[in-house]
Amino acid sequence: MTSSTGELVTETLDYDGGRKVTAYLPAEPAEVIIYAGDGQLIGPWGTFLNEADVPPTMIIAAHRLDDELARLHEYSPGFDADRFGAHEKFFVESLGQWTRSRFDVALPAERTAVFGVSASAELALAIGHRHPDRYGAIFSASPGGGYRPPGDLQGSVPRTYLVAGTEEPFFQENAARWADALRDAGADVIMTERAGDHGDPFWREELPLMVAWAFGTGS
Repeated sequence: MTSSTGELVTETLDYDGGRKVTAYLPAEPAEVIIYAGDGQLIGPWGTFLNEADVPPTMIIAAHRLDDELARLHEYSPGFDADRFGAHEKFFVESLGQWTRSRFDVALPAERTAVFGVSASAELALAIGHRHPDRYGAIFSASPGGGYRPPGDLQGSVPRTYLVAGTEEPFFQENAARWADALRDAGADVIMTERAGDHGDPFWREELPLMVAWAFGTGS
């Protein structure tokens, strides 16, 4: 799909028998890159960023598995360390290499974020905290409870934007737990609550606000 609002590109990378990745390319040269899981859902959200007052933003979003348990094991480090580690390497190294070789785009950590919703919000938190040299911001919408704040949050922690809905108390509690732990660690963190339930449009609608908070408004 190509238009004045940007372009969507979906290709299959050599991971786990072939894994699709959807990229949103803004119409103008990218000034921000967001890496994300749940690519089937999140990849197309770039068009909403195009309509917002934010810098031109590229999204690189790896597709999720259909099996929910396998998805959780890839996204959260607390269940299957080998499975998570393999996906972590793919997400951090292969997606970055593909972005550079396919689109000739490489931005510093200060202009790069990792984003997710629900289980992939756990992935964003885990990846962001394990690789602060690559991701300067974490965007986490309604994180699940499989990955809780570790005890070693002191040190370099990316600035973090959390959001949860007022009608999803389990996920709201998890987001608040992370916000408290990050504040205790001295991190730059914002926690927002929106009217809505799990999977409601507030996830997508919050993304431009996240980008503006972390990277400023458009020129």
